[in-house]
Amino acid sequence: MHKLKNSFTIFLTLVLGLVVSCKDLDELNINPNGVDPAIADLNYLLPTIQTNLGQTVYDIGFGTFSGIMQHTQQTGWFRGYNNYDWNTLSHSWNGYYTILMNNDEYFKKAVKQDYKFHEGVARIMRAYVFGLITDIWGDAPYKEALKAEQGSNHFMPAFDPQREIYHGILADLDTANTLLSESAGKYRNIVPKQDVIYRGDVSKWRKFANSLALRYYMRLQAKEPAFAEEGIKKIAGDPVKHPLIRSADDDANISFPGTSLDTSNPLNTVYDLKPDGAYMRVKMGKTLVDVMRKQDDPRLGIWADKIQIPLILVSGTEIDRINDKGEREVSQDKVTAFEANGMKVDFDSEFVGVTISHPLVQIFNMNNANAAQGTVNPHASHLNGRYKKTSDPLVLMRLISAAEVNLILAEAAFRGWIAGNPADYYADGVRESFKAWGVEKEWGTYIENAPYDGLESIIEQKWIAHWTTAHEAWFDWRRTGLPALKTGPAAARPVLPVRWYYHTTDEIEKNRANAEAAIAKLEATPYQGTDQTKNSAWSKMWLLQGTDKPW
Repeated sequence: MHKLKNSFTIFLTLVLGLVVSCKDLDELNINPNGVDPAIADLNYLLPTIQTNLGQTVYDIGFGTFSGIMQHTQQTGWFRGYNNYDWNTLSHSWNGYYTILMNNDEYFKKAVKQDYKFHEGVARIMRAYVFGLITDIWGDAPYKEALKAEQGSNHFMPAFDPQREIYHGILADLDTANTLLSESAGKYRNIVPKQDVIYRGDVSKWRKFANSLALRYYMRLQAKEPAFAEEGIKKIAGDPVKHPLIRSADDDANISFPGTSLDTSNPLNTVYDLKPDGAYMRVKMGKTLVDVMRKQDDPRLGIWADKIQIPLILVSGTEIDRINDKGEREVSQDKVTAFEANGMKVDFDSEFVGVTISHPLVQIFNMNNANAAQGTVNPHASHLNGRYKKTSDPLVLMRLISAAEVNLILAEAAFRGWIAGNPADYYADGVRESFKAWGVEKEWGTYIENAPYDGLESIIEQKWIAHWTTAHEAWFDWRRTGLPALKTGPAAARPVLPVRWYYHTTDEIEKNRANAEAAIAKLEATPYQGTDQTKNSAWSKMWLLQGTDKPW
Protein backbone atom coordinates (compact mmCIF):
# COMPACT_ATOMS: atom_id res chain seq x y z
CA MET A 1 0.00 0.00 0.00
CA HIS A 2 2.65 2.47 -1.16
CA LYS A 3 0.61 5.62 -0.96
CA LEU A 4 -0.76 4.73 2.45
CA LYS A 5 2.56 3.98 4.06
CA ASN A 6 5.24 5.98 2.27
CA SER A 7 6.39 9.53 2.52
CA PHE A 8 5.41 12.30 0.14
CA THR A 9 8.84 12.05 -1.46
CA ILE A 10 8.41 8.39 -2.32
CA PHE A 11 4.91 9.14 -3.57
CA LEU A 12 6.23 11.72 -6.03
CA THR A 13 9.04 9.42 -7.10
CA LEU A 14 6.61 6.61 -7.82
CA VAL A 15 4.24 8.81 -9.75
CA LEU A 16 7.08 10.38 -11.76
CA GLY A 17 8.55 6.99 -12.51
CA LEU A 18 5.23 5.58 -13.63
CA VAL A 19 4.44 8.57 -15.81
CA VAL A 20 7.86 8.37 -17.43
CA SER A 21 7.42 4.66 -18.15
CA CYS A 22 3.82 4.70 -19.38
CA LYS A 23 3.55 2.84 -22.64
CA ASP A 24 0.88 2.12 -25.18
CA LEU A 25 0.67 -1.65 -25.37
CA ASP A 26 0.18 -1.71 -29.12
CA GLU A 27 3.18 0.35 -30.09
CA LEU A 28 5.12 0.25 -26.79
CA ASN A 29 5.91 3.95 -27.04
CA ILE A 30 8.21 5.03 -24.21
CA ASN A 31 9.04 8.67 -23.53
CA PRO A 32 12.86 8.70 -23.21
CA ASN A 33 13.07 12.27 -21.93
CA GLY A 34 10.95 12.07 -18.78
CA VAL A 35 7.77 13.94 -18.01
CA ASP A 36 6.95 16.27 -15.14
CA PRO A 37 3.75 14.82 -13.63
CA ALA A 38 2.51 18.32 -12.93
CA ILE A 39 2.31 19.14 -16.63
CA ALA A 40 2.10 15.71 -18.28
CA ASP A 41 -0.98 14.97 -20.34
CA LEU A 42 -3.20 12.61 -18.39
CA ASN A 43 -3.46 10.25 -21.38
CA TYR A 44 0.08 9.05 -20.62
CA LEU A 45 -1.16 7.62 -17.33
CA LEU A 46 -4.10 5.69 -18.75
CA PRO A 47 -2.38 2.63 -20.30
CA THR A 48 -0.32 2.10 -17.15
CA ILE A 49 -3.44 2.10 -14.98
CA GLN A 50 -5.30 -0.21 -17.34
CA THR A 51 -2.53 -2.73 -17.90
CA ASN A 52 -1.57 -2.88 -14.22
CA LEU A 53 -5.20 -3.63 -13.41
CA GLY A 54 -5.42 -6.18 -16.22
CA GLN A 55 -2.27 -7.96 -15.10
CA THR A 56 -3.53 -8.03 -11.50
CA VAL A 57 -6.86 -9.53 -12.56
CA TYR A 58 -5.15 -12.11 -14.77
CA ASP A 59 -2.65 -13.06 -12.06
CA ILE A 60 -5.29 -13.72 -9.41
CA GLY A 61 -8.01 -15.06 -11.71
CA PHE A 62 -5.69 -17.55 -13.38
CA GLY A 63 -3.63 -18.06 -10.25
CA THR A 64 -4.66 -18.72 -6.67
CA PHE A 65 -8.38 -18.37 -7.31
CA SER A 66 -8.22 -20.78 -10.23
CA GLY A 67 -6.98 -23.33 -7.74
CA ILE A 68 -9.66 -22.52 -5.16
CA MET A 69 -12.43 -22.76 -7.76
CA GLN A 70 -10.93 -26.00 -9.13
CA HIS A 71 -10.48 -24.79 -12.69
CA THR A 72 -6.83 -25.79 -12.44
CA GLN A 73 -4.42 -27.42 -10.04
CA GLN A 74 -0.68 -27.09 -9.73
CA THR A 75 1.62 -30.10 -9.67
CA GLY A 76 4.59 -28.24 -8.27
CA TRP A 77 4.94 -26.05 -5.19
CA PHE A 78 1.18 -26.23 -4.85
CA ARG A 79 0.33 -25.82 -1.17
CA GLY A 80 -0.94 -22.25 -1.44
CA TYR A 81 -2.59 -22.89 -4.80
CA ASN A 82 -4.32 -26.25 -4.35
CA ASN A 83 -4.61 -26.45 -0.58
CA TYR A 84 -5.22 -22.82 0.59
CA ASP A 85 -2.20 -23.09 2.89
CA TRP A 86 -2.03 -19.36 3.57
CA ASN A 87 -1.01 -17.16 6.47
CA THR A 88 -0.73 -13.47 7.33
CA LEU A 89 2.24 -13.03 4.98
CA SER A 90 0.65 -14.71 1.93
CA HIS A 91 -1.10 -11.81 0.16
CA SER A 92 -0.76 -8.04 0.21
CA TRP A 93 -2.92 -5.28 -1.21
CA ASN A 94 0.10 -3.04 -1.95
CA GLY A 95 -0.21 -3.47 -5.70
CA TYR A 96 -3.91 -2.65 -5.67
CA TYR A 97 -3.33 0.66 -3.89
CA THR A 98 -0.48 1.47 -6.27
CA ILE A 99 -2.97 1.21 -9.15
CA LEU A 100 -5.37 3.43 -7.20
CA MET A 101 -2.59 5.93 -6.54
CA ASN A 102 -1.91 6.34 -10.25
CA ASN A 103 -5.60 6.42 -11.03
CA ASP A 104 -6.05 9.16 -8.43
CA GLU A 105 -3.49 11.30 -10.25
CA TYR A 106 -5.37 10.64 -13.50
CA PHE A 107 -8.71 11.47 -11.84
CA LYS A 108 -7.46 14.76 -10.39
CA LYS A 109 -6.11 15.88 -13.75
CA ALA A 110 -9.41 14.99 -15.42
CA VAL A 111 -11.46 16.97 -12.92
CA LYS A 112 -9.12 19.96 -12.99
CA GLN A 113 -9.25 20.15 -16.79
CA ASP A 114 -12.95 19.27 -17.02
CA TYR A 115 -12.36 16.18 -19.15
CA LYS A 116 -15.63 14.30 -18.67
CA PHE A 117 -14.55 11.18 -20.53
CA HIS A 118 -11.40 10.77 -18.49
CA GLU A 119 -13.21 11.44 -15.23
CA GLY A 120 -15.77 8.77 -16.10
CA VAL A 121 -13.03 6.27 -16.92
CA ALA A 122 -11.17 7.13 -13.69
CA ARG A 123 -14.32 6.52 -11.64
CA ILE A 124 -14.81 3.12 -13.30
CA MET A 125 -11.21 2.13 -12.65
CA ARG A 126 -11.45 3.33 -9.04
CA ALA A 127 -14.65 1.36 -8.51
CA TYR A 128 -13.11 -1.73 -10.05
CA VAL A 129 -10.00 -1.76 -7.86
CA PHE A 130 -11.69 -0.83 -4.61
CA GLY A 131 -14.24 -3.51 -5.46
CA LEU A 132 -11.50 -6.13 -5.68
CA ILE A 133 -9.97 -5.01 -2.39
CA THR A 134 -13.17 -5.17 -0.38
CA ASP A 135 -14.32 -8.36 -2.13
CA ILE A 136 -11.10 -10.12 -1.14
CA TRP A 137 -10.26 -8.67 2.29
CA GLY A 138 -13.40 -6.97 3.68
CA ASP A 139 -13.09 -3.60 5.42
CA ALA A 140 -10.29 -1.48 3.94
CA PRO A 141 -9.05 2.13 3.65
CA TYR A 142 -11.39 3.93 1.25
CA LYS A 143 -12.51 7.47 2.07
CA GLU A 144 -9.22 8.40 3.76
CA ALA A 145 -7.02 6.44 1.38
CA LEU A 146 -4.82 8.02 -1.32
CA LYS A 147 -4.12 11.17 0.71
CA ALA A 148 -0.59 10.53 1.97
CA GLU A 149 0.82 13.50 0.03
CA GLN A 150 -1.28 15.76 2.25
CA GLY A 151 0.84 14.96 5.30
CA SER A 152 1.72 12.36 7.90
CA ASN A 153 -1.71 12.53 9.55
CA HIS A 154 -3.00 10.64 6.49
CA PHE A 155 -0.46 7.81 6.68
CA MET A 156 -2.76 5.57 8.73
CA PRO A 157 -6.25 5.85 7.24
CA ALA A 158 -9.28 4.23 8.81
CA PHE A 159 -10.60 0.99 7.41
CA ASP A 160 -14.05 1.81 6.06
CA PRO A 161 -16.93 -0.63 6.59
CA GLN A 162 -17.39 -2.97 3.66
CA ARG A 163 -20.98 -1.84 3.16
CA GLU A 164 -19.89 1.78 2.73
CA ILE A 165 -17.25 0.77 0.19
CA TYR A 166 -19.81 -1.11 -1.90
CA HIS A 167 -22.24 1.79 -1.80
CA GLY A 168 -19.43 4.20 -2.70
CA ILE A 169 -18.46 2.04 -5.65
CA LEU A 170 -22.03 2.06 -6.93
CA ALA A 171 -22.26 5.84 -6.53
CA ASP A 172 -19.05 6.24 -8.56
CA LEU A 173 -20.43 4.04 -11.32
CA ASP A 174 -23.71 5.93 -11.42
CA THR A 175 -21.79 9.19 -11.80
CA ALA A 176 -19.63 7.61 -14.51
CA ASN A 177 -22.74 6.59 -16.44
CA THR A 178 -23.91 10.22 -16.39
CA LEU A 179 -20.51 11.60 -17.38
CA LEU A 180 -20.35 9.22 -20.34
CA SER A 181 -23.89 9.81 -21.56
CA GLU A 182 -23.19 12.63 -24.03
CA SER A 183 -22.47 12.23 -27.73
CA ALA A 184 -18.88 11.29 -28.55
CA GLY A 185 -18.16 14.63 -30.24
CA LYS A 186 -18.59 16.56 -27.00
CA TYR A 187 -15.58 14.98 -25.28
CA ARG A 188 -12.12 16.54 -25.41
CA ASN A 189 -8.58 15.17 -25.51
CA ILE A 190 -9.39 11.51 -26.13
CA VAL A 191 -6.33 9.70 -27.53
CA PRO A 192 -7.63 6.32 -28.73
CA LYS A 193 -4.28 4.54 -28.84
CA GLN A 194 -3.68 5.29 -25.16
CA ASP A 195 -6.90 3.52 -24.18
CA VAL A 196 -5.89 -0.14 -24.47
CA ILE A 197 -9.36 -1.39 -23.50
CA TYR A 198 -11.83 0.47 -25.73
CA ARG A 199 -9.74 2.81 -27.92
CA GLY A 200 -11.58 5.85 -26.64
CA ASP A 201 -15.06 4.51 -27.44
CA VAL A 202 -17.26 6.43 -24.99
CA SER A 203 -20.33 4.25 -25.55
CA LYS A 204 -18.43 1.10 -24.58
CA TRP A 205 -17.07 2.69 -21.43
CA ARG A 206 -20.61 3.63 -20.48
CA LYS A 207 -21.66 0.00 -20.90
CA PHE A 208 -18.69 -1.01 -18.75
CA ALA A 209 -19.85 1.32 -15.95
CA ASN A 210 -23.38 -0.08 -15.88
CA SER A 211 -22.27 -3.68 -16.25
CA LEU A 212 -19.88 -3.29 -13.33
CA ALA A 213 -22.70 -1.77 -11.29
CA LEU A 214 -24.86 -4.77 -12.15
CA ARG A 215 -22.07 -7.02 -10.83
CA TYR A 216 -21.95 -5.16 -7.55
CA TYR A 217 -25.68 -4.99 -7.02
CA MET A 218 -25.77 -8.76 -7.43
CA ARG A 219 -22.80 -9.04 -5.07
CA LEU A 220 -25.12 -7.67 -2.38
CA GLN A 221 -27.95 -10.11 -3.22
CA ALA A 222 -27.73 -12.18 -0.03
CA LYS A 223 -26.83 -9.34 2.33
CA GLU A 224 -29.02 -6.46 1.12
CA PRO A 225 -31.58 -8.11 -1.18
CA ALA A 226 -34.01 -5.17 -1.34
CA PHE A 227 -31.21 -2.74 -2.22
CA ALA A 228 -29.77 -5.16 -4.77
CA GLU A 229 -33.16 -5.72 -6.39
CA GLU A 230 -33.86 -2.00 -6.65
CA GLY A 231 -30.50 -1.30 -8.25
CA ILE A 232 -30.77 -4.13 -10.77
CA LYS A 233 -34.30 -3.12 -11.69
CA LYS A 234 -33.11 0.45 -12.27
CA ILE A 235 -30.36 -0.67 -14.63
CA ALA A 236 -32.07 -3.53 -16.45
CA GLY A 237 -35.35 -1.63 -16.79
CA ASP A 238 -33.92 1.26 -18.82
CA PRO A 239 -31.39 0.08 -21.43
CA VAL A 240 -31.30 3.54 -23.02
CA LYS A 241 -30.21 5.25 -19.82
CA HIS A 242 -28.22 2.26 -18.61
CA PRO A 243 -26.77 0.38 -21.61
CA LEU A 244 -25.04 -2.89 -20.79
CA ILE A 245 -22.41 -5.22 -22.26
CA ARG A 246 -24.71 -7.80 -23.87
CA SER A 247 -22.43 -8.83 -26.75
CA ALA A 248 -18.93 -10.31 -26.50
CA ASP A 249 -17.86 -7.67 -29.02
CA ASP A 250 -18.03 -5.19 -26.13
CA ASP A 251 -16.13 -7.28 -23.56
CA ALA A 252 -13.55 -5.29 -21.59
CA ASN A 253 -10.32 -7.06 -22.54
CA ILE A 254 -6.66 -6.15 -22.82
CA SER A 255 -4.25 -8.01 -25.11
CA PHE A 256 -0.74 -9.12 -24.24
CA PRO A 257 1.57 -7.63 -26.91
CA GLY A 258 4.13 -10.32 -26.15
CA THR A 259 7.12 -8.29 -27.36
CA SER A 260 9.02 -8.47 -24.06
CA LEU A 261 8.99 -10.27 -20.74
CA ASP A 262 6.91 -7.55 -19.07
CA THR A 263 4.27 -7.42 -21.81
CA SER A 264 3.79 -11.17 -22.28
CA ASN A 265 1.40 -13.74 -20.96
CA PRO A 266 3.14 -14.70 -17.69
CA LEU A 267 2.73 -18.45 -18.30
CA ASN A 268 4.65 -18.33 -21.58
CA THR A 269 7.54 -20.73 -22.16
CA VAL A 270 9.43 -18.31 -24.41
CA TYR A 271 10.89 -16.20 -21.60
CA ASP A 272 10.41 -18.85 -18.90
CA LEU A 273 12.54 -21.73 -20.13
CA LYS A 274 12.67 -23.68 -16.88
CA PRO A 275 11.39 -27.27 -17.19
CA ASP A 276 9.39 -26.71 -14.00
CA GLY A 277 8.30 -23.17 -14.90
CA ALA A 278 4.93 -21.50 -14.49
CA TYR A 279 3.25 -23.21 -17.45
CA MET A 280 4.47 -26.67 -16.52
CA ARG A 281 3.14 -26.40 -12.98
CA VAL A 282 -0.47 -25.81 -14.04
CA LYS A 283 -2.77 -28.66 -15.08
CA MET A 284 -6.52 -28.75 -15.60
CA GLY A 285 -8.58 -29.44 -12.47
CA LYS A 286 -10.74 -32.55 -12.25
CA THR A 287 -13.89 -30.72 -11.13
CA LEU A 288 -14.03 -28.45 -14.17
CA VAL A 289 -12.92 -31.09 -16.68
CA ASP A 290 -15.52 -33.59 -15.49
CA VAL A 291 -18.37 -31.09 -15.89
CA MET A 292 -17.19 -29.95 -19.30
CA ARG A 293 -16.69 -33.52 -20.52
CA LYS A 294 -20.19 -34.49 -19.42
CA GLN A 295 -21.66 -31.60 -21.40
CA ASP A 296 -19.37 -32.10 -24.41
CA ASP A 297 -18.21 -28.51 -24.00
CA PRO A 298 -16.08 -27.30 -26.96
CA ARG A 299 -14.42 -24.66 -24.79
CA LEU A 300 -12.46 -27.45 -23.12
CA GLY A 301 -10.39 -27.98 -26.24
CA ILE A 302 -9.68 -24.25 -26.40
CA TRP A 303 -8.40 -24.17 -22.83
CA ALA A 304 -6.70 -27.56 -22.54
CA ASP A 305 -4.55 -29.89 -24.57
CA LYS A 306 -5.52 -33.51 -24.96
CA ILE A 307 -3.51 -35.94 -22.87
CA GLN A 308 -0.36 -37.21 -24.54
CA ILE A 309 -0.67 -40.88 -23.56
CA PRO A 310 -4.14 -42.29 -22.82
CA LEU A 311 -4.49 -45.08 -20.26
CA ILE A 312 -6.19 -48.31 -21.38
CA LEU A 313 -7.47 -50.90 -18.91
CA VAL A 314 -6.69 -54.42 -20.11
CA SER A 315 -7.29 -57.90 -18.75
CA GLY A 316 -4.53 -59.86 -17.07
CA THR A 317 -2.10 -59.06 -14.27
CA GLU A 318 1.22 -57.27 -13.90
CA ILE A 319 0.66 -55.42 -17.17
CA ASP A 320 2.02 -51.90 -17.66
CA ARG A 321 3.19 -51.24 -21.21
CA ILE A 322 2.97 -48.87 -24.17
CA ASN A 323 1.21 -50.40 -27.17
CA ASP A 324 1.90 -49.71 -30.84
CA LYS A 325 -0.74 -46.93 -30.82
CA GLY A 326 1.17 -45.01 -28.16
CA GLU A 327 -1.36 -45.89 -25.47
CA ARG A 328 -0.39 -47.13 -22.03
CA GLU A 329 -2.04 -50.44 -21.19
CA VAL A 330 -2.43 -51.29 -17.50
CA SER A 331 -4.08 -54.19 -15.71
CA GLN A 332 -6.54 -53.86 -12.83
CA ASP A 333 -4.03 -54.99 -10.19
CA LYS A 334 -1.75 -52.09 -11.19
CA VAL A 335 -4.69 -49.70 -11.04
CA THR A 336 -5.79 -50.97 -7.64
CA ALA A 337 -2.31 -50.58 -6.23
CA PHE A 338 -2.12 -47.01 -7.45
CA GLU A 339 -5.58 -46.08 -6.20
CA ALA A 340 -4.57 -47.02 -2.66
CA ASN A 341 -3.27 -43.44 -2.39
CA GLY A 342 -6.82 -42.07 -2.74
CA MET A 343 -6.68 -40.91 -6.37
CA LYS A 344 -8.89 -42.65 -8.91
CA VAL A 345 -7.41 -43.48 -12.28
CA ASP A 346 -9.17 -41.67 -15.15
CA PHE A 347 -9.32 -43.59 -18.43
CA ASP A 348 -10.77 -40.83 -20.60
CA SER A 349 -8.89 -40.83 -23.89
CA GLU A 350 -8.83 -37.04 -24.40
CA PHE A 351 -9.14 -34.76 -21.35
CA VAL A 352 -8.27 -35.64 -17.77
CA GLY A 353 -8.24 -33.24 -14.82
CA VAL A 354 -6.00 -33.52 -11.76
CA THR A 355 -7.51 -34.59 -8.44
CA ILE A 356 -8.28 -31.65 -6.13
CA SER A 357 -6.12 -30.83 -3.08
CA HIS A 358 -4.21 -34.11 -2.98
CA PRO A 359 -0.72 -34.41 -1.47
CA LEU A 360 0.55 -36.54 -4.39
CA VAL A 361 -0.80 -34.58 -7.35
CA GLN A 362 2.49 -34.80 -9.24
CA ILE A 363 1.97 -38.57 -9.73
CA PHE A 364 -1.70 -38.26 -10.66
CA ASN A 365 -3.02 -40.89 -13.08
CA MET A 366 -0.14 -43.30 -12.58
CA ASN A 367 2.55 -40.77 -13.51
CA ASN A 368 5.03 -42.67 -11.30
CA ALA A 369 7.92 -42.48 -13.75
CA ASN A 370 7.92 -38.67 -13.85
CA ALA A 371 7.11 -37.66 -10.29
CA ALA A 372 9.17 -34.46 -10.05
CA GLN A 373 7.30 -31.27 -9.16
CA GLY A 374 5.95 -29.12 -11.95
CA THR A 375 6.92 -31.31 -14.88
CA VAL A 376 5.12 -33.01 -17.77
CA ASN A 377 2.37 -35.47 -16.91
CA PRO A 378 1.50 -37.39 -20.10
CA HIS A 379 -1.68 -38.76 -18.52
CA ALA A 380 -3.20 -35.40 -17.45
CA SER A 381 -4.39 -32.40 -19.41
CA HIS A 382 -1.97 -29.51 -19.60
CA LEU A 383 -3.17 -26.05 -20.53
CA ASN A 384 -3.69 -25.57 -24.25
CA GLY A 385 -0.50 -24.78 -26.14
CA ARG A 386 -1.70 -21.20 -26.73
CA TYR A 387 -0.73 -20.49 -23.10
CA LYS A 388 2.88 -21.29 -23.92
CA LYS A 389 3.04 -18.31 -26.27
CA THR A 390 3.83 -14.75 -25.34
CA SER A 391 0.53 -13.63 -26.85
CA ASP A 392 -2.52 -15.15 -28.48
CA PRO A 393 -5.84 -13.70 -29.71
CA LEU A 394 -7.70 -15.63 -27.02
CA VAL A 395 -5.23 -15.16 -24.16
CA LEU A 396 -6.45 -11.84 -22.78
CA MET A 397 -6.70 -9.88 -19.57
CA ARG A 398 -10.47 -10.07 -19.17
CA LEU A 399 -12.12 -7.48 -16.91
CA ILE A 400 -15.84 -8.05 -17.53
CA SER A 401 -17.80 -9.92 -20.18
CA ALA A 402 -21.16 -10.14 -21.87
CA ALA A 403 -21.38 -13.74 -20.66
CA GLU A 404 -21.25 -12.55 -17.05
CA VAL A 405 -23.74 -9.73 -17.63
CA ASN A 406 -26.31 -11.95 -19.34
CA LEU A 407 -26.00 -14.56 -16.60
CA ILE A 408 -26.49 -11.88 -13.93
CA LEU A 409 -29.67 -10.91 -15.74
CA ALA A 410 -30.66 -14.58 -15.81
CA GLU A 411 -30.30 -14.74 -12.04
CA ALA A 412 -32.22 -11.50 -11.59
CA ALA A 413 -35.05 -12.88 -13.72
CA PHE A 414 -34.94 -16.17 -11.80
CA ARG A 415 -35.41 -14.19 -8.58
CA GLY A 416 -38.32 -12.27 -10.09
CA TRP A 417 -36.47 -8.96 -9.94
CA ILE A 418 -36.69 -8.15 -13.64
CA ALA A 419 -38.97 -9.04 -16.53
CA GLY A 420 -38.06 -11.71 -19.03
CA ASN A 421 -37.48 -15.43 -19.15
CA PRO A 422 -34.37 -16.49 -17.19
CA ALA A 423 -33.82 -19.28 -19.72
CA ASP A 424 -33.40 -16.71 -22.50
CA TYR A 425 -30.84 -14.68 -20.55
CA TYR A 426 -29.10 -17.94 -19.63
CA ALA A 427 -28.88 -18.99 -23.28
CA ASP A 428 -27.55 -15.53 -24.20
CA GLY A 429 -24.88 -15.79 -21.53
CA VAL A 430 -23.67 -19.17 -22.72
CA ARG A 431 -23.72 -18.03 -26.36
CA GLU A 432 -21.61 -14.95 -25.61
CA SER A 433 -19.06 -17.05 -23.74
CA PHE A 434 -18.85 -19.35 -26.75
CA LYS A 435 -18.47 -16.30 -28.99
CA ALA A 436 -15.68 -14.90 -26.82
CA TRP A 437 -13.75 -18.17 -27.15
CA GLY A 438 -14.35 -18.64 -30.88
CA VAL A 439 -16.74 -21.61 -30.76
CA GLU A 440 -20.08 -19.84 -31.27
CA LYS A 441 -21.07 -22.21 -34.09
CA GLU A 442 -21.26 -25.07 -31.58
CA TRP A 443 -23.53 -23.24 -29.13
CA GLY A 444 -26.82 -24.65 -30.45
CA THR A 445 -25.80 -28.26 -29.89
CA TYR A 446 -24.25 -27.49 -26.53
CA ILE A 447 -27.25 -25.70 -25.07
CA GLU A 448 -29.25 -28.89 -25.64
CA ASN A 449 -26.74 -30.75 -23.46
CA ALA A 450 -26.71 -28.03 -20.80
CA PRO A 451 -30.23 -26.52 -20.73
CA TYR A 452 -31.46 -23.94 -18.25
CA ASP A 453 -32.42 -25.60 -14.96
CA GLY A 454 -32.76 -22.88 -12.35
CA LEU A 455 -30.14 -21.12 -10.25
CA GLU A 456 -27.68 -24.01 -10.15
CA SER A 457 -27.40 -24.02 -13.93
CA ILE A 458 -26.89 -20.24 -14.02
CA ILE A 459 -24.10 -20.27 -11.45
CA GLU A 460 -22.50 -23.33 -13.02
CA GLN A 461 -22.31 -21.54 -16.37
CA LYS A 462 -20.86 -18.44 -14.72
CA TRP A 463 -18.29 -20.66 -12.99
CA ILE A 464 -17.28 -22.14 -16.34
CA ALA A 465 -17.35 -18.81 -18.20
CA HIS A 466 -15.06 -17.26 -15.57
CA TRP A 467 -12.10 -19.24 -16.89
CA THR A 468 -9.03 -17.04 -16.15
CA THR A 469 -11.23 -14.80 -13.95
CA ALA A 470 -11.92 -17.41 -11.29
CA HIS A 471 -12.00 -14.83 -8.48
CA GLU A 472 -15.41 -13.79 -9.80
CA ALA A 473 -16.57 -17.41 -9.62
CA TRP A 474 -15.30 -17.44 -6.02
CA PHE A 475 -17.34 -14.36 -5.17
CA ASP A 476 -20.45 -16.04 -6.61
CA TRP A 477 -19.71 -19.24 -4.71
CA ARG A 478 -19.40 -17.33 -1.43
CA ARG A 479 -22.85 -15.75 -1.72
CA THR A 480 -24.69 -18.78 -3.16
CA GLY A 481 -22.73 -21.87 -2.11
CA LEU A 482 -22.71 -22.88 -5.79
CA PRO A 483 -21.19 -24.85 -7.36
CA ALA A 484 -21.13 -27.25 -4.39
CA LEU A 485 -17.34 -27.61 -4.36
CA LYS A 486 -15.58 -29.96 -1.94
CA THR A 487 -12.03 -29.79 -0.65
CA GLY A 488 -9.52 -32.61 -0.95
CA PRO A 489 -7.45 -34.49 1.64
CA ALA A 490 -4.54 -32.01 1.65
CA ALA A 491 -6.68 -28.87 2.06
CA ALA A 492 -5.80 -26.63 4.99
CA ARG A 493 -9.40 -26.77 6.22
CA PRO A 494 -12.41 -28.99 5.43
CA VAL A 495 -14.13 -26.14 3.55
CA LEU A 496 -13.01 -23.54 1.02
CA PRO A 497 -11.75 -20.18 2.36
CA VAL A 498 -13.77 -16.97 2.07
CA ARG A 499 -11.18 -14.18 2.25
CA TRP A 500 -7.48 -13.38 2.30
CA TYR A 501 -5.69 -12.56 5.52
CA TYR A 502 -4.77 -8.97 6.30
CA HIS A 503 -1.01 -8.90 5.73
CA THR A 504 1.03 -8.58 8.92
CA THR A 505 3.72 -6.27 7.54
CA ASP A 506 1.84 -4.24 4.95
CA GLU A 507 -1.61 -3.94 6.48
CA ILE A 508 -1.38 -4.50 10.23
CA GLU A 509 1.98 -3.34 11.57
CA LYS A 510 1.91 -0.05 9.67
CA ASN A 511 -1.68 0.76 10.64
CA ARG A 512 -2.27 -1.40 13.70
CA ALA A 513 -5.14 0.35 15.48
CA ASN A 514 -7.28 0.59 12.35
CA ALA A 515 -6.39 -2.90 11.17
CA GLU A 516 -7.21 -4.45 14.54
CA ALA A 517 -10.54 -2.61 14.60
CA ALA A 518 -11.36 -4.19 11.22
CA ILE A 519 -10.26 -7.63 12.40
CA ALA A 520 -12.49 -7.32 15.46
CA LYS A 521 -15.50 -6.91 13.16
CA LEU A 522 -14.85 -10.20 11.36
CA GLU A 523 -16.95 -13.16 12.43
CA ALA A 524 -15.04 -16.19 13.65
CA THR A 525 -16.20 -19.58 12.37
CA PRO A 526 -15.57 -23.20 13.41
CA TYR A 527 -13.09 -23.48 10.54
CA GLN A 528 -10.63 -20.96 11.97
CA GLY A 529 -8.33 -23.83 12.94
CA THR A 530 -4.89 -22.76 14.11
CA ASP A 531 -5.42 -19.08 13.29
CA GLN A 532 -4.88 -17.21 16.55
CA THR A 533 -7.16 -14.26 15.83
CA LYS A 534 -10.22 -13.53 13.71
CA ASN A 535 -7.82 -12.47 10.95
CA SER A 536 -8.45 -15.79 9.26
CA ALA A 537 -9.21 -16.86 5.70
CA TRP A 538 -12.16 -18.70 7.25
CA SER A 539 -13.61 -15.70 9.14
CA LYS A 540 -16.66 -14.08 7.63
CA MET A 541 -16.59 -10.47 6.45
CA TRP A 542 -19.69 -8.25 6.69
CA LEU A 543 -20.89 -9.39 3.26
CA LEU A 544 -21.32 -12.97 4.48
CA GLN A 545 -22.37 -12.45 8.08
CA GLY A 546 -25.93 -13.59 8.74
CA THR A 547 -26.41 -15.08 5.26
CA ASP A 548 -25.64 -18.73 6.08
CA LYS A 549 -23.44 -18.73 2.98
CA PRO A 550 -21.37 -20.37 1.67
CA TRP A 551 -21.24 -22.74 4.64
